[in-house]
Amino acid sequence: MPDAPLLAAALGVVVGALLTVALVVARRFALASRDLGSDAERATHRTLHLAAAAAAALRGGRDEPDPARAARHLRALLSADAVAIVDAGADRVSLDGPEELASSARRIAARVRESGRRQVFSMPEGDAVGAPIVVDGQVWGAVVAFAGAARGPLVRATGDVAQWCAAQLELADLDASRAALAEAELRALRAQISPHFIYNALTAIASFISTDPPRARDLVLEFADFTRYSFRRQGEFTTLAEELRSVHSYLELERARFGDRLSVRLRIAPETLATVIPFLSVQPLVENAVRHGLEPGERGGVLTVTATDDGTHTEVVVDDDGVGMDPVELAALLDLDAPSTHVGLRNVDTRLRQLYGPGGGLVVETNVGAGTSVRLRVPKSQPRHETARG
Repeated sequence: MPDAPLLAAALGVVVGALLTVALVVARRFALASRDLGSDAERATHRTLHLAAAAAAALRGGRDEPDPARAARHLRALLSADAVAIVDAGADRVSLDGPEELASSARRIAARVRESGRRQVFSMPEGDAVGAPIVVDGQVWGAVVAFAGAARGPLVRATGDVAQWCAAQLELADLDASRAALAEAELRALRAQISPHFIYNALTAIASFISTDPPRARDLVLEFADFTRYSFRRQGEFTTLAEELRSVHSYLELERARFGDRLSVRLRIAPETLATVIPFLSVQPLVENAVRHGLEPGERGGVLTVTATDDGTHTEVVVDDDGVGMDPVELAALLDLDAPSTHVGLRNVDTRLRQLYGPGGGLVVETNVGAGTSVRLRVPKSQPRHETARG
């Protein structure tokens, strides 16, 4: 056949093209597999992913965890037929697996709670491993893993998972304790809004009722705004703009009392106003400057509030040219164990250090007769801290 050589050549071209395509596909598949990592690396990644997912479910704490979702991830982590998390105190069973295993999980958890140690149980439908979840020295509950045969790796892994669950619950309790401490510190700051200040503010307002009724009305509104902001209950954070509005109301009330003896200067860079700051962190510094810096002096003085942007942080400085104080006394008043009338200053310093580290506290410069300068710096980016408007 005269066309046979042409057909053979064409067939060779097609086969060559197919081989080339196959090699390209194989190479890409190999590269993709290599990008995903080795089998060991993929197994590690999967384990970490499941552990992180289960941690998020448990970090609601002992009072409000989500054990049902955690059990689903732990079942995959242990490669078990079913996994249950049993709150032994409330007798709650969160099971990922056949529903008929719930009663068995409850009985196993009761046995584990009595013994306080990991145990293996044989049942008609297979084996089960129960391990106690011990939080603060008390058995909170148990992890129960079901499998056809409870081999050594599953037994050890179930005990490790129970210990890991206990750690997550303890961390959640620690987070709750920190939140409670922050709330207590805010209550302490609110308590510094003394009856003496309220009395003085209302007396100043009353003095204008007959002589200057419009001024008295404005001061009543300032007093309402100040107290509404100071006693709001939403959130541990606010914006600098909101805090400065409260500072303005406070200073208007104090100026009504001091008259010409109190001068106020505000130097606020507009770009700093949106900065998220701890609630009641600037206002106590201003109040401290008025009460302890300017009020003791006969002539009063000048209070200056400055806010600047240095790129990564917002810096707020509260200056007064009042009586000042001895630096040794300053060190004592910032000592948590020492009694002090400057509780607001100490409280703000403590909260800042808890939030931003040991170097994030107040910087105070003062001396007798030389006034006082108090500076705080907060990061401009704080994605974990939300504001709540009151």
